[in-house]
Amino acid sequence: MGTGFMNHRALLTAMLFVGQCAVYFFSAIALPMMAGCSKDKARSMPENTVVTADIQAGIEKHIEEETREGGGYFKLGIGKSEYDLKLVRVHTEYLSSLGPRRHFACVDLVDTSGDVYDVDFFMEGSPGSMIVTETTAHKKNGQPFYVWEQKEDKIWRRVAVHDAPKQLLGIKNGQDEFDFFYEVYLPKINGPAKMWLPLASSDAYQTVKVEAMSIEGPHRIVEDRHYGNHILYMELGPGDSGKKFEIDYHVRRLEKSGYESTQEDAKRYLRVERLVPLNKDFRDTARQVIKGKKSPLEQARALYDHVIDRMRYMKYGAGWGKGDAVYACNVRTGNCTDFHAYFIALTRSIGIPARFAIGAAIPSERYEGGIDGYHCWVEFYTDGKWWPVDISEADKYSSLATYYFGHHPANRFEISRGRDLDVVPAPASGPINFLVYPLLEVEGQPVKTVVQFSFNRI
Repeated sequence: MGTGFMNHRALLTAMLFVGQCAVYFFSAIALPMMAGCSKDKARSMPENTVVTADIQAGIEKHIEEETREGGGYFKLGIGKSEYDLKLVRVHTEYLSSLGPRRHFACVDLVDTSGDVYDVDFFMEGSPGSMIVTETTAHKKNGQPFYVWEQKEDKIWRRVAVHDAPKQLLGIKNGQDEFDFFYEVYLPKINGPAKMWLPLASSDAYQTVKVEAMSIEGPHRIVEDRHYGNHILYMELGPGDSGKKFEIDYHVRRLEKSGYESTQEDAKRYLRVERLVPLNKDFRDTARQVIKGKKSPLEQARALYDHVIDRMRYMKYGAGWGKGDAVYACNVRTGNCTDFHAYFIALTRSIGIPARFAIGAAIPSERYEGGIDGYHCWVEFYTDGKWWPVDISEADKYSSLATYYFGHHPANRFEISRGRDLDVVPAPASGPINFLVYPLLEVEGQPVKTVVQFSFNRI
């Protein structure tokens, strides 16, 4: 299937940005929707001549020059106001050549008040001479100003968030089916190393089949003692430096709403965890929030609303992303792990069991492409049921706050569940905080890997 304007891989890459950072706004080019293309076919197509490193260099040069001219700040007009911003990071996973001499970059910039803006840059030109042609603020603290929709004429257009249907806001109702590709790239390894890599499994709401696994060297499957997660354990060395491991899954997933379970199973989820303590501060806060709320369901909703009102979705600064409830309470910012750790601490402190799961949110508005890292969510227990919630997504899309209290959409993939995972052999760093990216330890010290998620909807 040809586009008439760009090769297959360029089109797939362009599709990556819908609902995440952005899609190139083609005023004259109609892009046909791609469906049912296998990953192998996508990989076999020729690469763009401009690589992502060129695009990253181009956007960083632009921001550096504009910052120097702006007296130490990148100046950006949003609405009727101008903001003084500093670079936080370039989203390397979104850098893309959209066609001949056309490129895209998505960048996080923070203003002097601490708000983080997700800014889309469109560029033209060759390596070393790229010119920014459009700069658009897409999100503030994770909350989008607009989303993208492909019309019948195949042209992508901006849609105001308050006018957007659920599918453009990340929700697929009913059921979903997709292939999920989990790729790990090892860094340089200078000594004896060990790695723990999660293996997703089936349950009542998802059916998981491993279609292919590319894992070099000896390995075995272990299970954590409390939650039943399957984990691939392997011992590595310098000879494994730079290797790529891959697991290809086929997944069928159902939308989840409140479902019945037993009280005995729920009580275990009142326990303290290393980064989710139960203390007087959490109890006092929770009791103040639920004052006048009689039923546990009303109380849980009040705590849910409290977390949305108190916190801002920001992946900036030190300490975010660990699921540290004390950090979330004090700093009032963070990502999905921090939002949900704070909620769990509050609910458990008043006797409402709550549990954690982590995996990926599959983009609802496109058929294939990359995924912007992991996502996590929570369930709490009352009235004989587990109730799914997703507070960080409700914070991003206020119109969906009612939906996300009691539902998880079908476009999810759970990779593991629980915190403080207890496995044998055990990591030198102790119980695993949570497991979605591999835990790699080299000579007993944690070392980062590069992880990429992608999918192909069936």
